[in-house]
Amino acid sequence: MKRSAGLLLFRRGAGLGIEVLLGHMGGPFYARRDAGAWTVPKGEYEPDEAAWDAARREFQEELGLPPPDGEAVPLGEVRQTNGKIVTAWAVEADLDPATISPGTFLMEWPPKSGQTREFPELDRVAWFGLDGARAVIVKAQAAFLDRLAEHSL
Repeated sequence: MKRSAGLLLFRRGAGLGIEVLLGHMGGPFYARRDAGAWTVPKGEYEPDEAAWDAARREFQEELGLPPPDGEAVPLGEVRQTNGKIVTAWAVEADLDPATISPGTFLMEWPPKSGQTREFPELDRVAWFGLDGARAVIVKAQAAFLDRLAEHSL
């Protein structure tokens, strides 16, 4: 069973309530999608690595920036439709999306062409209010938004 871990940054917007930083998944499968194509910056890890360490490492790999310091609010786990279990923590921090330098991955594209292309892990990141985030985030990960909202009351 695959496991991923990630950090959900949040900030308190002036009069806007809580905002969260999500990444739009890179690559050709998500290029024309919005709903269900945004995610907590996260990545897979092996059983011998602590989930917290993986979440911080993956933040750096996915966004090209060091993970922020601050209190980590555990958001627990969710199981996505593909069976992957995702563990997340929320950290209050601000980040300018223009400063990211995303990691990349290689895949054969177009399929069965024998050509390998490089794509960004996340092709863009943006701040969303909780309602806006619920409209675009991977369905199972919406539970993280609810848990963050409960914590922030």
